[in-house]
Amino acid sequence: MAHIRLNSLAFGAIACVLALAGPVAGQPKPAPAAPNAITTSLKAPVATDGEITVSSGKTVLSVMLATSLPLKLAVMSKPDRIVVDLPEVNFQLAPDLGRKPQGLIKSARFGLFAPGRSRIVIELTGPALPKAEVSPVLGGAAHKLDLTLDPVSAEAFQRAVQASAPLPDGKKAELPTVPQGDTRPLIVLDPGHGGIDNGATGVGQALEKDVVLVFARDLKAKLEATGKYRVVMTRDRDVFVSLGDRVKMAQKLGAALFISIHADTLSAAPSVRGFTVYTGSEKASDAEAARLAEAENLSDQIAGVDNEDESDEIAGILGDLTLRETRSYSHLFARTLVGQMSGGTKANKNPHRSARFRVLRAPDVPSVLLELGYLSSKTDAEMLKDPAWRDQTASTIAAAINTFMAPRLAAGEGQAKP
Repeated sequence: MAHIRLNSLAFGAIACVLALAGPVAGQPKPAPAAPNAITTSLKAPVATDGEITVSSGKTVLSVMLATSLPLKLAVMSKPDRIVVDLPEVNFQLAPDLGRKPQGLIKSARFGLFAPGRSRIVIELTGPALPKAEVSPVLGGAAHKLDLTLDPVSAEAFQRAVQASAPLPDGKKAELPTVPQGDTRPLIVLDPGHGGIDNGATGVGQALEKDVVLVFARDLKAKLEATGKYRVVMTRDRDVFVSLGDRVKMAQKLGAALFISIHADTLSAAPSVRGFTVYTGSEKASDAEAARLAEAENLSDQIAGVDNEDESDEIAGILGDLTLRETRSYSHLFARTLVGQMSGGTKANKNPHRSARFRVLRAPDVPSVLLELGYLSSKTDAEMLKDPAWRDQTASTIAAAINTFMAPRLAAGEGQAKP
């Protein structure tokens, strides 16, 4: 039995090897994947049979693993959470595991954090420290990971945070490869969330990260078919990419347009549906836009990453004039997109809104965030999974991009600013 005890005096990123062999006869079948799910590598070891138990003030998260894996733990604050890193794992766990508070666990998330690396993030309801215990089961044919959370004082938790060795960064995304010498305008499509960050969960357990990735692939194919653009995606698989890296990717590649694609939920009002286009602004246009921006801006923390220092480089490097010009183009594209989509797709009330989205912070790249619909709406959820609707809507968005880019194409502009 491997046993790791972490406390405020001896805490850090500790590796323990979870020994073992392969698939186990008689082991319960993995939970089925959600419709349109984009999974990790099928060769990755499988994690199954997750459960959370609460007893005597302690909370235990248990997971069955079917191969040997190194394990690293860290404690983080703001919000208080436990982060567990391990090699790439195919999590086949119940969709609702960790979705609701249980004991010391406010929420638990599982998924791919970076290529070859998976992560478990446990957000805490109160200060607690973890103990990892790895026990052989089924005669050593598998191992059970029990992560026990013990309540501690706020002071002890903060000491543990300060003593915790940082986990390897791993959040820097590689730039997509683009053809050299090709001067066609570059469009960057940004499927929201990914990996450990599921985004919203809607009707029928539809995951936002999967729905928007499928749609982004369809839109990319439509745009490439025109022959007018180079098109890249910030992620082309179910992997986490930080918000800052998404913005930097568009800037470093010299994008002519950046479109972040999402599908929100509004559980309090499941009848609300329709698309919305958001542009960046220091002040939100309304309370709903502010709520959405606040939620979207937590994506990095959800994945166990501290938000990067958001020093405002705009004034010192590019100047307010560039920012105003870029935002003017962003608003122009948003209006073009709303006008084009309204002809065949249900629009939300006030379909053009604005808020302080971190992913729309590039001061030199026209950027919008497109909410395709609400996964909390049964109608929208079914629509978003319909290949015919995706094909028609992708064609409509491509037409809006053609309209917006037409003056730049006529002027022979490529990667340059609009």
